[in-house]
Amino acid sequence: MTVVVSEFGLNVVECPIAPTHFCYRPPSWPPPADWVVSLDESGNPKSKWGDPYWDFSAWVGRRFRFDFAGGHHGRSAPKLSPENQNVMRILATWILWGPMGARSWSYLKKHFDLLRRIVALCDAEGVIACNLVRYPILVGKLTALYPNGKDSRTVLQVLDRVLRSDVKIGFTLLDEAGLFDFADAMKKQQSRKTNEHDEEVTGEQTAYIPPRIWVYQVRRLRECLDDFLGHQKQIESCFKFCVDAYAHNFGDLKTAFLHEGDRDSFLPFAKQRENSGARSGRQFYGPFELVAKEFGIFDILAKWVLPPRRGTIDITSLSSYLTLVQTVGLTYVANFTLQRKEEVATLRANCLQWEQDSVLGRVPIICGETTKTDPDSDARWPTSPNVEVAVDAMTAIARLRMSCAVQNPAVGCSEYDRENPCLFHYCFEPWAAVPGKWKAYITRPKLQSYRYLAQRFPRLFDLEVLKITEEDLAIARKFTPNLDKNGDFAVGKTWPLAYHELRRTGAINMFASGLLSESSIQVILKHVTLLQTRYYGRNFSRLRFSADFENQVVSARYEVMGKQIQALVGEHYVSPLGDERKDEIVVNLVGTKALKALIKAARNGEIPFRETRLGGCAKRGHCDYGGIESVARCSGGDGDKPCREAVYDSRKRPAVKRQLEDANVQLSKASMDSPRAQALKAEIIGMENYLKVTKQNKRGS
Repeated sequence: MTVVVSEFGLNVVECPIAPTHFCYRPPSWPPPADWVVSLDESGNPKSKWGDPYWDFSAWVGRRFRFDFAGGHHGRSAPKLSPENQNVMRILATWILWGPMGARSWSYLKKHFDLLRRIVALCDAEGVIACNLVRYPILVGKLTALYPNGKDSRTVLQVLDRVLRSDVKIGFTLLDEAGLFDFADAMKKQQSRKTNEHDEEVTGEQTAYIPPRIWVYQVRRLRECLDDFLGHQKQIESCFKFCVDAYAHNFGDLKTAFLHEGDRDSFLPFAKQRENSGARSGRQFYGPFELVAKEFGIFDILAKWVLPPRRGTIDITSLSSYLTLVQTVGLTYVANFTLQRKEEVATLRANCLQWEQDSVLGRVPIICGETTKTDPDSDARWPTSPNVEVAVDAMTAIARLRMSCAVQNPAVGCSEYDRENPCLFHYCFEPWAAVPGKWKAYITRPKLQSYRYLAQRFPRLFDLEVLKITEEDLAIARKFTPNLDKNGDFAVGKTWPLAYHELRRTGAINMFASGLLSESSIQVILKHVTLLQTRYYGRNFSRLRFSADFENQVVSARYEVMGKQIQALVGEHYVSPLGDERKDEIVVNLVGTKALKALIKAARNGEIPFRETRLGGCAKRGHCDYGGIESVARCSGGDGDKPCREAVYDSRKRPAVKRQLEDANVQLSKASMDSPRAQALKAEIIGMENYLKVTKQNKRGS
């Protein structure tokens, strides 16, 4: 594959080299040995690509080297052979100058040192590191190189990046099977360290939310947002009317915020004596319920925030409703971005941006406030177009409240705050607080737990629907075997929703569609799964996202792979070439010990397995067809026999039927005999072949 060197460039933020400088990017791939990679303090050439070490001290401001040769003295890195030095040079070039390269010197050094441990192990065993995949016993020794849990997670992420770029780099250190083995061994190693409190270290994993419950909470959140947007004009008109009423009675809005002493006689929606305001000119409108009905928002307020016992709507109910919608919006976004609640709580009105991708078209990205403490991790998360609804609703409320905040001297909004308000903040309307209790805009509120949200707004969820069933528990335990949590998870109990559960569930759902029986989850996740897995794959890697997002995705991918492999022997899987071929696939992979051997082999990283739209693929190594964008080759839609490595999952029949209908619609709109029409015809034939085989399957559906 031809590598486009124009895509290369130094990504380090604190680097004095301009894009036009000869050190900024390699002249070719791989680079020539005489290419100058660094300069000294005077701007003269310091290190060349083929040197035993690269010295970047003049750029970094302290001693900073990439040592390839090693073995200089007792404290040096282990010595490497010339062949493995060259492997390290190529890897170092990729992480420093390659696409998505690290952006801080500290991250570069960390990634270099972690990779060098693997190359040093190979060198000690007489193996060239680019051939590591051929030595499974040696792969099994890698975990011992990373006793620190953070290091092991970081190197897994770096190795995964190398794998995704293997065609361009020219080799990989570990293939998918090796990475699965490493990830599994890493998890076991860390689970033994029970003296740690971190849930990932102690082996107490974050719970995976069952599809039924996940779908229910997403749909309720969306319903709440849709209701707001459907009544937005009425709500905004009512809000402005109420603010104006306070400003009129107090004299102006500033006084409404700061007036001390008796305030009751100024309140426009409080019960007043008859003829009140005749002399003062103040206006009173009776109970707020009447105003809400006049503006056509009473029913929507009653639906979402009517107190169960009090049974009345007042002016504070309007504020409660706006806060509910803002919090619901953040939670909805968190369902599709894998963000922590602290991250989603800091989003501003301009957080949703759209990138143009040559394959996917407009790509939605959630952008947070970048932290200078971690320059290698952009506060960017790939997401679903669905979140636009949430951002629109939250932005509308943020601007309503900003119209009040700017009039309150105690709040102190900056010009930037006015132009780009926070999507989640305190209430700033004049009835929300009294003098001395106003919060400065710079003071951010804490986003409370998901469970607290459900308790504060009891009309948001039906607790009966959130009660755990036997099936819910079985699915949750599939991804969280040690689901204990002090007995919180049991049949008949309400599922304890939590924001950190959304992160893990979202990551798992990206890859686990074949393991989930809830078909509606596929509809909801259609766009986000395509985008996020596309980002994860080879052809969509130019956008830089949150390092934590990538860590979540990498960990989830290899966890799900293990579950899919274990399911391979199930009766719902069938080969398009017949039962004998399916049995042959299993026997060839693990012998005749069936499930136990299969699971053991999966744990040892000996079996590759990829999920496809039709089921799975047991092909070792890279597949040019993939089974995601197109299934024609997998199922013989191109006129040839179905792929020998393909297995069909009969549980995917409903999804394939929907895809077939969609493909037929697209074909009817395509130009006759165009490449697009030919491709669609092959897809249609392939899906029809799948449906015939799975319908005839006596062991499956």
